[in-house]
Amino acid sequence: MSISLRTPLTLLLLSLCAIAAIWWWLAMPITLARAPIDPTAKLECVSYAPFRDGQSPLVPGTQIAPEQIAEDFAQLAKISQCVRTYSIQNGLDKAPELARKAGLKLILGIWLGSNRVDNVIEIATAVRLANDYPDVVTAVVVGNEVLLRGEMTAADLAANIRSVKAQVKVPVTYADVWEYWLRNREVYDAVDFVTIHILPYWEDLPVPARYAANHVAAIRRRVAVAFPNKEILIGETGWPSAGRMREGALPSRANQARVVSEILGLAKREHFRVNLIEAYDQPWKRRLEGTVGGYWGLFDARSRAEKFPAGVPINNFPMWKREMAAGMGLCVLIFAVAMWTARRRPWAPRLGSWLGVAGSAIAAGALLGVAFEKMMTESLGIGGWTQWGLLLAAGVSAPLLSARAQMSGHSLPTFLDLIGPRQGRTASWWLVLLGLTLGVTTVIAASTALGLVFDPRYKDFPFAALTMAVVPFWMLMVFNRPRQGARPIAEAVFAGLLVIASAYIAFNEGVANWQALWTCLIYVMLAITLWRARAAQIPG
Repeated sequence: MSISLRTPLTLLLLSLCAIAAIWWWLAMPITLARAPIDPTAKLECVSYAPFRDGQSPLVPGTQIAPEQIAEDFAQLAKISQCVRTYSIQNGLDKAPELARKAGLKLILGIWLGSNRVDNVIEIATAVRLANDYPDVVTAVVVGNEVLLRGEMTAADLAANIRSVKAQVKVPVTYADVWEYWLRNREVYDAVDFVTIHILPYWEDLPVPARYAANHVAAIRRRVAVAFPNKEILIGETGWPSAGRMREGALPSRANQARVVSEILGLAKREHFRVNLIEAYDQPWKRRLEGTVGGYWGLFDARSRAEKFPAGVPINNFPMWKREMAAGMGLCVLIFAVAMWTARRRPWAPRLGSWLGVAGSAIAAGALLGVAFEKMMTESLGIGGWTQWGLLLAAGVSAPLLSARAQMSGHSLPTFLDLIGPRQGRTASWWLVLLGLTLGVTTVIAASTALGLVFDPRYKDFPFAALTMAVVPFWMLMVFNRPRQGARPIAEAVFAGLLVIASAYIAFNEGVANWQALWTCLIYVMLAITLWRARAAQIPG
């Protein structure tokens, strides 16, 4: 076996080992002292919205069939004593009747907003239901976060609460983020008990998952001191299983299981009531809250399967073996392209070229499964699917095309090689594809960077697929230095934009947000790659 063959085979083996080690670490399950959903003890209560994939209350006229709600209630009755609703619209006026059949209690929600006519209809219907089903409806929630949304004054809200209290025989409350209770203490006098929302992920200063349960308990004690004579119900708390990181608060399946388990454990020890948000993932919320809004459920939206069945190890990548295998396959394909190209050249490739191929193959192989899962969870609408689909395609194409360029001694093509003067354009089809891949990556990188600068709250970080695409370009720039010539204006503009955006994003997101820092690092790597591009001078 010649040295030239031993080198790539050795690097291929090392690359495959690296990919396997990374996936072993990523898929490492967590061990909890308490199961998130204890099969021997039912939950106190859980928030319920009836909408499945493709259904949305944002679409006028949406009406959910009673059979669908009944199916959900039958499943929820196995894990919970109670469900909390937020409205009587969209078919939820049937909820008390269906809850009775399933053996569930119901915290009945009245949705209040700025439309007074709608408010009157909601209140009248809810009052009727509470009086018709006294054995099912245990409390009525008059308004949900209406003060947070600024759609009603505290005085008007208190008047509505007193109106409902005068008409029903069950306890009446109002639900809002804990801070808004402290800011609007006059509402306290109108309710029978206080219902607060504590969502550590959404706090102004986000709370990491490992501190979430203690944060919930501390806030509950603080509110109890402020309102000492009435019960404090935690009306919403939980953790998302997917979405963008906020400072140190990372949405993930493992973190969701951990937070839910620890909050329920604290509630049991300190004897306070908790309503978890929420029963089922709600994809429609992604249009309002970004990816993270759709993944707070204990059950999957499509399959209606429990996310954390008892006795099953909890990890963030349940399909990790398939994803690892796919990544290894891509790694082998990248080396195969490099070897095939090398055999067609009269010279032996340098060690640096093989190192560039290996680095690209490890990045692509390790992140392929992560990038695919992010595409599946973060894509929304035609625009979202197009953007993330193109970025993943670039992440797969870049290492394959760059491997050929590494072995053939070509540097990264410039945009002028594709769209410049005809006499300066490249005639090689694969260099054209490489240039198009670079162009797609650059445009998506720039658009996502600008989004994270000007409207970052609900924007996801495209670190996985972007890394797959940018690392091969970086390796090509390092080991196959660009030819002599002038720095193209387009590349320089994109490079400057990415560097400036990265500095702001890193500052704005904070040093605890590794998703943001990783994304910024890749932006900077792409910026340096673009800055070092050179285009040949074409005589006028």
